[in-house]
Amino acid sequence: MQTNYILNIGISSYAYAWSVGTPGRLPDLPLTAFGLIDKAVRLSVNYVQLCDNIALDCFTKHDLEELFQYALQNNVHIEVGALGLTAARLEQYIEIARVLKSKILRFVIDKGNYTPSIPQTAGIIKDFTAVLEKEGIYLAIENHDRLQSRDYLKLLHKTQSNFVRICLDTVNSLGAGEGIATVLNELGPWTVNLHVKEYAIRRVENKMGFLVEGKPLGKGQLPLPDVLKKISPLCKTAVLEQWVPFTGKLETTIQKEEDWASESINHLKKIMSQSPVVLMSQ
Repeated sequence: MQTNYILNIGISSYAYAWSVGTPGRLPDLPLTAFGLIDKAVRLSVNYVQLCDNIALDCFTKHDLEELFQYALQNNVHIEVGALGLTAARLEQYIEIARVLKSKILRFVIDKGNYTPSIPQTAGIIKDFTAVLEKEGIYLAIENHDRLQSRDYLKLLHKTQSNFVRICLDTVNSLGAGEGIATVLNELGPWTVNLHVKEYAIRRVENKMGFLVEGKPLGKGQLPLPDVLKKISPLCKTAVLEQWVPFTGKLETTIQKEEDWASESINHLKKIMSQSPVVLMSQ
């Protein structure tokens, strides 16, 4: 039976991908790390996850310290995210997490043509488990398109550290041929960070294929109450991410993104308040 656990709500920089800017479509005033903290304050959530679309490796130590102080003044905690799990990048981002006092370091293993094997990745991580444990930083490996749940389990078993866990994204594994039920059953017990992302799957008009689309939370097919029941009591944060379809105009897409974020956070708070196992952080 699932034990009650405290879960903090946050927003990811990937909840505002259009506002940050995507290749070929950059707003006149792209959303910054400081701006994401402002959005968290407006939504009354106290966590932000700064992922690779707001790359923290471009910040100087002074910049990071200034960002930390701004978050502290606004009662917001920062989580750190990165792409491409190499030894150099892992070392770099552990230091960034340390400066920002982030207890979650979310990593996507792959980056472009860099697609290491499970033994390679395990070897890299094992060299850093001692420092992760010393700093109290959880390395949260995100399920992504290339690897299946069993591959991530192999990685966890090879690293053998309580501070190497899973960032469970509720949609990504569709790209690896796995649905949410499989991902939850396999990776739920190892989850330390949850990416809450709504989706809908429908047949295309000619019936020859399916379209996967993002939706506001509660307007798609994500079984959110079941997700909350099946993730580990060790899970620290539920962070909103969004796949907002392009409307044809960047300004209206950004407004849609903003509206969805507000609607989705309200829905997440409502579902969590009704969950028999989740105690929302105050």
